[in-house]
Amino acid sequence: MQNFNILIGGSAGQGIDTLSSSIEKTLHKMGYYIFSNKDYESRVRGGHNFTQVRFGNLPVYSHSESLDMIIALNEEAIEVHKDKLSEGGIILCDESITSAGDKFVPRPLNRTAKQIGNAMVANTVAFGAVCKLIGLDIEIAKDMINASFGEEYAGGNLMAFDEGYGMLQRRFNLEEPSAKNQMLINSNQAIALGALAGGVMFYAAYPMTPSTGILTYLAAKTMETDLIVEQAEDEIAAIQMALGASYAGVRAMTGTSGGGFALMVEALSLAGMIETPIVIVDSQRPGPATGFPTRTEQGDLSFVLNAGHGEFSRMVIAVRSPEDAFYQTVRALNLADEFQIPVIILTDQHLADSNQTADKFDMSRVKIERHISDFTVLAEYGDYGRYRLTETGLSPRIIPGKNENQTVLVDSDEHDELGHIVEDANTRIKMVNKRLGKMELLKQKVKEPDYYGTDSPEVLLIGWGSTEGALREAVEILNGRGERFGTLVFGDIWPLPIQMLEKYSENAKIVVNVEQNATGQLGRLIRQETGILIERSILKYDGRQINAEEIVRRFNEENAIVR
Repeated sequence: MQNFNILIGGSAGQGIDTLSSSIEKTLHKMGYYIFSNKDYESRVRGGHNFTQVRFGNLPVYSHSESLDMIIALNEEAIEVHKDKLSEGGIILCDESITSAGDKFVPRPLNRTAKQIGNAMVANTVAFGAVCKLIGLDIEIAKDMINASFGEEYAGGNLMAFDEGYGMLQRRFNLEEPSAKNQMLINSNQAIALGALAGGVMFYAAYPMTPSTGILTYLAAKTMETDLIVEQAEDEIAAIQMALGASYAGVRAMTGTSGGGFALMVEALSLAGMIETPIVIVDSQRPGPATGFPTRTEQGDLSFVLNAGHGEFSRMVIAVRSPEDAFYQTVRALNLADEFQIPVIILTDQHLADSNQTADKFDMSRVKIERHISDFTVLAEYGDYGRYRLTETGLSPRIIPGKNENQTVLVDSDEHDELGHIVEDANTRIKMVNKRLGKMELLKQKVKEPDYYGTDSPEVLLIGWGSTEGALREAVEILNGRGERFGTLVFGDIWPLPIQMLEKYSENAKIVVNVEQNATGQLGRLIRQETGILIERSILKYDGRQINAEEIVRRFNEENAIVR
C-alpha cells in the first residue's frame, strides 16, 4: 500500500486537531512522508470539521478523495464521508454510534475515558486504537504523548492510549517508511521562517484568517531574535508601519487576506510612488466581502495585479509548497530591496493549513542582498537625490540619518530627483518612465514555471500556486495510463514568464487552465500578455481545494472544461 489516507471528522470543539496532530507527529517520527489538510467552519463549537492525513513511503503532494480509515467523532462525519471509503476501508467510532455494517468498528471510546476519570481523553483512546490498527510504533507514540501533554496530564493520556491500543487487532500492513531527516511544516510557518532567514526586522499585521499563522509564529520568535512584531489596529496601520520601517532602512513585511489587502491599496500606491521596498503576503480565501473566512480560493490574482491608483512597478509571486514558500520569501525580500518596489506573495488557506513533509531548508541557498548605497561612493553627485534618474530606473538608496549633511526626502506628491514636490509636465513624464522602467530589468529576474510530465505533451495543464501538488499527481495518473500529459505550474506570475509557456503550448493539442477561481484569472492574463487563447478550463470555486482525482475526472467531462 503506497499511500494511506485517514480522515478525522466531527464538530468544532471535539478535539480533531489534537487527535490529528498526535497521528501526524507519530508518523513523522517514524519516517513517513505526510500531507495533511484541514476543512473547518468559522465557528468555535458545532458544525462539521475534518482533517485528512495522507501518508506513505514516497513523497505526497496533495490530498486524495479515497479514504482508508474514517475516525468518526459523531454520526455526521459518517454520513458525509462514508461513500469515499476505499475497498477494505473502515470506520472507527464510539459504541454510541448506531450505524451498522462490516466497515464499522465501534468501540467504547467515551466510556473508557470516563472510567479513567477524564472524559477528555477519549480521543487518546482512539489514538491508541489507530496505532494498533495500522501498526504505528508504540514507543514513539508514547513519547509524543509525554511531550504534548506534560507531566500533569501525560499519565491519564498514557493510560487511555494503552486501553485503546488493546481494543483491536492490527488490520493494515504499511510499507516501511523511507523519509529521513525531514520537517513537517505548513506554508505559513515556512513564510515566517523565510522572513527570518531573509533578514526581516519588523513585521506588522492585523489578524485575519488564513494569514494569522505568520503573525503568531513570528511573534513567538521575538524573544529569540531582534525581530519586532506589531499587531496593528487595522491593515491600514499595518502597511503604513511597515513602510515607515522600510524607509528607515529596516527590512519589513506585512500580511493579510483579500479583505485586508483591499484596505492596504492606498498605501500600496504610496510604496510605488516613494519607491520604498515592502513585501506583502496575501493569504487568499473566498470573497467577496467576508465570503468563506476559513476556506480556500485563488480569487485575488487579478486584484493584486491591478490594485492601486496610478501606474507603478510591482512583482507578484505565488508560492506552491512550504519549501517553495521559504525560498520565495527570502527572494521576495531581496527583489523588493533591489528594485525598490512592493512585492506581493500570494498564498491561500489550503497552503496555510496543510502540513507537508519537506526537506530541511538549505541555508547555503539563502543570501541577504540589501542594495543599500554608501554615500561616499555617490559624492560625485553633490546633494543626495533619492529619486536620481538613472538608465535602469533604480536610484541609489541610503538610510536616513546615516550620512552627515545628507537628507533623504520622499514624497507622495510627484517630485523631482531630490524629492521636492513639482508640477511641471517634463518631470512628471521622466518620473513615470523611471518607475515603470524598472519592469524591463525585473523581467530578467523572473523564474519560469515548474514543469512536470512528458517531453512533448499532447495535453498541457496550466496552473499556479497551491494547485501544484494536485496537478503533479494528476499528470502522474494520466501518464501512467499511457497518455502524454504535462503541466506548467507558475510561481512567478508578474512579470509573466513566457518562454516555457510558448515552448510547451505550441505543440500541445489541448491546453487546459486549472484554477481555484470562477473566471480563469491566470488564463486571462496569459491571453493578455501572449495572445495564447486557452479555450478549456477546470475551475473550482466552492471553497474546497481541488485534488488529482477531480482533475482527471473533470478532464474527461467535456461540459465541465469548456467555458
